[in-house]
Amino acid sequence: MKLPKLLPIIILLYTTLFIPISFSDHYMHWGLPEGAKMRIGKGGITGNIAFSPDSSQLVVASSVGVWIYDVNTGNELNLLTRDSVNIKSVAISPDGTTVASGGPDGTLSLWDIATGNSKFHFLGHSGEILGLAFSPNSRLLASCGGNNDKTICLWDTNTAELKNTFIGHTEDVLSVAFSPDGKTLASGAYDDLGVKLWDVATGELIATFHGHKDTINSVVFSPDGKMLASCDGYFLSLENVILIWDVENLELKASFRGHTSRINSISFSPDGRRLVSGCQDGTVVLWDVATPSYITTFLDHTDNVNSVAFSADGKLIASSSWDGTIKIRDSITYQVKTTITGHSLGYTDIAISPDASKIVAGSWDNNVRLWDSLTGKITHILYGHIDNVESVTFSPDGQTVASSGYFYDSTVRLWDTETGIYKNSLYGHNRGADIITFSHDGKMVATSDWEGKICVWDANSGSHLATFRDEYKMISSLAFSPDARTLVSGGNSVIRLWDLENRRLKYVKDEPSGRVNTLTFSPDGKTLVSGSRYGEIILWNMATGQPNYKYNTNGPTLLSVRFSPDGSILVGAALSKDRSIHLFDPITGEVKMKCPGHSEAVSVAFSADGTRLTTADENGTILMWDISSIFYPTKYKMDVNRDSIVDLHDLVVVALNFGQTGPNTADVNNDGVVNIEDLILVAAAFESNVAASPSQTKQILKSIKIQHIQQWLTQAQQLNLTDASSQKGILFLEKLLVTLAPQETTLLPNYPNPFNPETWIPYQLAQQTDVTIHIYSPNGQLIRTLELGHKPAGIYQQSNRAAYWDGKNEFGEPVASGVYFYQLSTAKFSATRRMVIRK
Repeated sequence: MKLPKLLPIIILLYTTLFIPISFSDHYMHWGLPEGAKMRIGKGGITGNIAFSPDSSQLVVASSVGVWIYDVNTGNELNLLTRDSVNIKSVAISPDGTTVASGGPDGTLSLWDIATGNSKFHFLGHSGEILGLAFSPNSRLLASCGGNNDKTICLWDTNTAELKNTFIGHTEDVLSVAFSPDGKTLASGAYDDLGVKLWDVATGELIATFHGHKDTINSVVFSPDGKMLASCDGYFLSLENVILIWDVENLELKASFRGHTSRINSISFSPDGRRLVSGCQDGTVVLWDVATPSYITTFLDHTDNVNSVAFSADGKLIASSSWDGTIKIRDSITYQVKTTITGHSLGYTDIAISPDASKIVAGSWDNNVRLWDSLTGKITHILYGHIDNVESVTFSPDGQTVASSGYFYDSTVRLWDTETGIYKNSLYGHNRGADIITFSHDGKMVATSDWEGKICVWDANSGSHLATFRDEYKMISSLAFSPDARTLVSGGNSVIRLWDLENRRLKYVKDEPSGRVNTLTFSPDGKTLVSGSRYGEIILWNMATGQPNYKYNTNGPTLLSVRFSPDGSILVGAALSKDRSIHLFDPITGEVKMKCPGHSEAVSVAFSADGTRLTTADENGTILMWDISSIFYPTKYKMDVNRDSIVDLHDLVVVALNFGQTGPNTADVNNDGVVNIEDLILVAAAFESNVAASPSQTKQILKSIKIQHIQQWLTQAQQLNLTDASSQKGILFLEKLLVTLAPQETTLLPNYPNPFNPETWIPYQLAQQTDVTIHIYSPNGQLIRTLELGHKPAGIYQQSNRAAYWDGKNEFGEPVASGVYFYQLSTAKFSATRRMVIRK
């Protein structure tokens, strides 16, 4: 059987997984934390928005990173993300080359907007970064910090060097702005010390504008630099005013009043004649600066407008809101031209259907959402609740979704999973049902509230079966035992076990570690797990009522604990410092895996087969994880031909199935296609890294030639597989290739290509010889010689064996972007190839 050509498949896979493109839904795979397979939702809008200088792109600060959108289409162009989430502020340099972002942990990042690559990533403040501004020449960046940082820092954008620190505010600094000539910096803060003007060159305070009676949320210079606008407001504020200052005369010029709540953001039009403001009440207001007077109000948003911006050409006004939408409107006709969606207020609870095909989540926007877990598409939005949806769950057969409302919404609603049609309501609580859960046989539904009332219902008829009351109130967790005979509730330092058959309390257990936030049973019903507000997990023996094990997650607050279906894994979502969801060994407490990437994890759910984990947070993202490797031994997955040993026969089976899609034992990583990644995983699972024996070599040569192994190694290098397992597999293939000595000397394609600033030049030698590589410019000028010395016959393909070029000439100077040529020379061989430097 002839092997198909593999390169097009690998290129397609590489493009899909690693290169952000504007096609629909590819953004679900951008910037994922290690181990995650897909993200549903773009996260909440957690900071400001900014237009690019050419008005073609919009940059948005979110809980998962910095989104870049096409202004005309609203399509996603890129997601800039690193370790920190919950980006609080963004800015674009006036020359259009750089995006700056500030995180909640005080980190600053500078990004190349064209490539999405990080230029610098460093700790800039001791607290969250709330405001950023580039100087007009793009050479300086001003940042201001929160969480009692109180400082303004000035950075060199070429070196990330701290140039100066401005100290004078007594509270968190919320906003900074450069004057158009770059000589003056304005700042506003939580304190009541007024708007401050600073000399950029010296760092000295020039002047202070007094007039605000509340927190100054935003400051911005007019395009001609003659005016400065500032706005204020805080929670339940009575001020909410915009003040226009005369910068030359240092006096108040005008004021705008009319907002009914906090004003979050303001922006001048490029001609300085108009000002737009965004308010906590969901309104966007346009003002005439010259008159001064009110022009109009936009009412498109349904929640807090946290940022507004005029485009550089003055034709557009953008506004972002906590309702998850961004509106881009014509500044003359006021018509909305583009609406960007997909952001969210966040999720309160999540569940995955027993067959893992659907996900349901409750949200702060009072709605219930159903997704197809394979595509990430929303199948239904369930409307009807009049307050936050506090809890959601699937029935054991997956045909029903139950949801409960919070506080003002006292109903529990049942929905048909397939159609999204409302089926029934359960009434029994006065102020919302905070917890809802099905019994394992699907016959009962239990609900509870913070007043201590627990209701049990017949899941089919909706009839009331029982009511229990906890005199300590504040019930925060519920769980049915697997045999449906016991209902357990947790609250303020107490766990109660309720006898469902006799309708009575049968046991009370003090919880020594504080409020019980979450409860779950092991699948066999022998163990009850409790998670506390202080991060402690206790495994209780149901037979004795005593704890078997205790361990702490360093939380401090555990929000959700769940067993895997086979009971071998315990997963806990906690407000931990590393913001990871931890997968524990339930016996030893050993952390077996961490799922990072959430800013505020609130809920976790397993699929029925235990191979997939779904996690959600309060900031509008759902992450899906493939954890099958925890439950199925690696050897079993890699033993493709099922002969109880992983050897060259398995390698042959994978190779002969390259390109096949659908269910296939050769698809060992279960991504739907047999490709180079499967082959590398099998190679890594060999019992030894030593080269193949002569008998094995003869066996493999019957189906696979040396050229195929060379091709696999090249493709693996293009995928940049850096994890330990992949490296082990690549090393095995290299050693196997060495045993199949090269039949001819060959110069191979360099990698990466294009590159910046370094590359590796691989080759193979049929016999021992002296090796030299020459680098030539496009006009044939020799710019660098690499003397590699005497080399034995073999394969020189991996980075530790291939020739290395650092992109510099003989004088140590970096060469310019462009096309170059490299030539391999030996005593009896010479070959030349092309490469590209892109800077």
